[in-house]
Amino acid sequence: MRTPPRFDRGHTDDLMTYLAASPSPYHAVANAAERLEKAGFRQVSETDAWDGSLGGKYVLRGGAIIAWYVPEGAEPHTPFRIVGAHTDSPNLRVKPRPDSGAHGWRQVAVEIYGGPLLNSWLDRDLGLAGRVSLRDGTNRLVNIDRPLLRVPQLAIHLDRSVSSEGLKLDKQRHLQPVWGLGDDVRDGDLIAFLEQELGLPAGEVTGWDLMTHSVEPPAYLGRDKELLAGPRMDNLLSVHAATAALAAVATSGDGPSYIPVVAAFDHEENGSQSDTGADGPLLGGVLERSVFARGGSYEDRARAFAGTICLSSDTGHAVHPNYAERHDPTHHPRADAGPLLKVNVNNRYATDGSGRAVFAAACEKSGVPFQTFVSNNSMPCGTTIGPITAARHGIQTVDIGVAILSMHSARELCGAKDPYLLANALAAFLED
Repeated sequence: MRTPPRFDRGHTDDLMTYLAASPSPYHAVANAAERLEKAGFRQVSETDAWDGSLGGKYVLRGGAIIAWYVPEGAEPHTPFRIVGAHTDSPNLRVKPRPDSGAHGWRQVAVEIYGGPLLNSWLDRDLGLAGRVSLRDGTNRLVNIDRPLLRVPQLAIHLDRSVSSEGLKLDKQRHLQPVWGLGDDVRDGDLIAFLEQELGLPAGEVTGWDLMTHSVEPPAYLGRDKELLAGPRMDNLLSVHAATAALAAVATSGDGPSYIPVVAAFDHEENGSQSDTGADGPLLGGVLERSVFARGGSYEDRARAFAGTICLSSDTGHAVHPNYAERHDPTHHPRADAGPLLKVNVNNRYATDGSGRAVFAAACEKSGVPFQTFVSNNSMPCGTTIGPITAARHGIQTVDIGVAILSMHSARELCGAKDPYLLANALAAFLED
């Protein structure tokens, strides 16, 4: 077993930079690609013919990225080691007709994406980010990273029942943000504003995928700065750690006996059923093309998939000091105690005993401690891309992640060391 890794705050600092620069899945994959480019990876197009050359490659599609490194000596039937994650987070997304308002307030019409903690979006300064599609068929990233919108909460004087009955929010009526004053609400106002921000001619934007984000930057928290507060840790924390691990393995000079892969998907928060989601054909297509580009046959593809292992990395629940009864009494994951191995016998997570052994070996090799999460039997259990990946591709999958508080809030909380520990464990797994 290696000496436990000494905490490098530089990794967490870089995670904070990554979170702040990635307010949408499209920004998340663009920033991951930039990091891979610096490690020597090159982008390949899905519409081009692929070759069997060695080295690092990646494919971008919308809010998803698949990256892999072909080492020297790799054969067509060489299996893959995959770290899977997702790039999307629950938030408020702009509707097709975004301009609305009433009673002298100008508003933006939004739709609820995923399962956010709705109250966490109230009275918070929000920016706007995503992508716009132009008349020439290209896309442009958008990031208005300044206070632009706000969902104002009703004053307690007008709803005394909040104190006794709790806050009750109607998703249609109560979550529409304001962004100005005026009674003259015209279709096209928001898009015209974005065109001006991007320096585009009027009428150039013909489509958009836009979402709100908190403009408050990530920050260390606590007396000793041992906690990290920030947005979209579910699950950009895993995307960042996986990208760092893949880049480290690719530049280490060692030749792994597996082909290391990072697969970061979009749309996990609403079921993964899209061309960029884990339940779509993207991962399988990329892996198959990698086999065939190296001269492989269907038999080689079958052999490679049979030996492939995937770690599905997503955040999990740290024990909450104010709600400890909601957790299993014998499983109380703690912050900064190492990544979680997530288990559910009803296959909400894909981990089994042999998968546990794979992750335990990676943690032992890297000197990283790990802990186990299982749900309280009286509480429903969430799920991840893990079971989807295992079922769709027939590959062994293990669910892991970092323990956090406030999951699905506009701002989440974790231990400052855990992202670094996760990255070390992922690197050990990818390099076998």
